[in-house]
Parts: sequence; structure tokens; C-alpha cells
Amino acid sequence: MKKILSIVLVVALLSVAVFALAACNDDKSVKVIEIPLTEEEYAFGINKNDPELLAQVNQIIDEIMADGTFDEITSRYFGENLGGKNITSHAKDASKDQLLVATNAAFAPFESKNGEYYTGIDMEIAQVIADKLNKELVILDMEFDSVVTSVQQGTADIAMAGLTVSAERAEQVNFSKTYYKASQVVIVKEGDTTFDGCATAADVENVLKGLTGKKAGYQSGTTGGLYLTGDAEMGFAGFANIESAPYSNGALAVQDMINGNLDLVIIDEAPASMIASSFNK
Repeated sequence: MKKILSIVLVVALLSVAVFALAACNDDKSVKVIEIPLTEEEYAFGINKNDPELLAQVNQIIDEIMADGTFDEITSRYFGENLGGKNITSHAKDASKDQLLVATNAAFAPFESKNGEYYTGIDMEIAQVIADKLNKELVILDMEFDSVVTSVQQGTADIAMAGLTVSAERAEQVNFSKTYYKASQVVIVKEGDTTFDGCATAADVENVLKGLTGKKAGYQSGTTGGLYLTGDAEMGFAGFANIESAPYSNGALAVQDMINGNLDLVIIDEAPASMIASSFNK
């Protein structure tokens, strides 16, 4: 009898341990509310004093869209057999013919770091553009807020950082043709049921309007921040009832949410999916 009781006790303790472990894992898991909240277009930003480069980049965009190169690149990040190419950046050297690309390598799947290499949709396109122009590729990794400014000031040739086309940025740089359509989404903890009844963007916005005492994170300088705080040009009313906090990248915001300092994160759909996958491993 004692032996049976001991076995039962062990099984019970193991069950508690497994349940506790599962609960712990749930605390570290996140989910994307897969309802697009905005409609945006991505393009590359080019110095206003370089119309020749703008024409060349637009021609290359047309070419890679027509010959399947763009689909091939994106399939490495959105398809079943994931695995982007590693892109090498040359050292900046004024004596050489180089293409200086300004980016923020913390926005997968468009740009990220893999050790000493860069990877992502924008980075692979950057390599294609450099090759077609017979230039060395130099990738300048910086804070997102500085990407457009660096091109405007002439310290970089082209901004490639998942840039949403906007009138404000168009005052600083010339935009290339659109190459990708994007949207903002919400990320919450796995166990958060706040948005479970939502089916449309209007549903999500109604829930956001009704939140009190909540805090949302976003990547500094991105559309996510404008969506939260309001922007008349883009038609965003904002949510004055929600405290918003900027982060240098979306992954840091999600980590802070897991740490209990945020209730939700607003970020672009493709990066949201990548971030969620990395946290849910």
C-alpha cells in the first residue's frame, strides 16, 4: 500500500511540475492578432539631388519584379523553406565606387544581423542593386530615426529599412517605386484574451479605445508609433487613453511586454510574425 501511495504521489508531483513548466512557458509566449490595422506601402528613400540613382533603382525594381527575382528573395523569408542569404558589407572607402545603404538591422525579415553578415529582403535587394550598378555594397547600420536623415544629408545614398511612404519623409528624400505592401498589427502575451472577439480592424480599434491604464510599445520612428499617438496625414486618430512607449526595435518592446512592463505592442505584420516565432521557440 505504501508503495502504491508513493507512486501516486510521484505521479502527482510530476503532473504539478509539468503544469508549472507549461504555465511558465506560456508566460514567455506571445501571439499576433492577425488583423491588419493599416494599409501601407514600402519604398526606398533616395537623396533628392540624385535623380540618376532614383531612375536606376526604379528600373531595377521593375526588372526584379518581372523576372522573378523579387519572388525568389521573398520566398526565402515567407515560404516553406526559410533561409535567407548572408550579405557582406564592404568597409566604407571614398576612393572606391560604392553604394552606401542606410538601414536599421533590427527589422526582420527585411533587415537583420547574422553575426558579421546582414540578411533580409531589403539587404538582398541592396546586393542586387549594387551588383547591377557595378558598385561595392556598404551597409550602414544605425538607429531607425537616423536612416532617412542620413540620406537627406548625403552620408548615405539610399535608405532601405522597411520604410513606409509618407508625405513627411517625401519632403526629405525621393521615394522609389513601391515594392511591398504592409500593415500594423497587435502583439500580446499568449494568454491575453483582450482581442479574442475581434474580427476586423474596427473591432480592434474599439477595444483599444476602451482600454484604461494600459501601456503599448512600438519601434521608434515607425508607423506603429503614429498609429498609437495619432497622425492626421495618415488618418490616424490615435489612442490618448493608452500610454505609449518607443523602443529601438520591436523585439525589445516584446521582451519588455513579457517582463510585465507593457500590455501590448504595435508593429508591422511581417516583423511581428518573425518576432513571435523567435519568442515562441
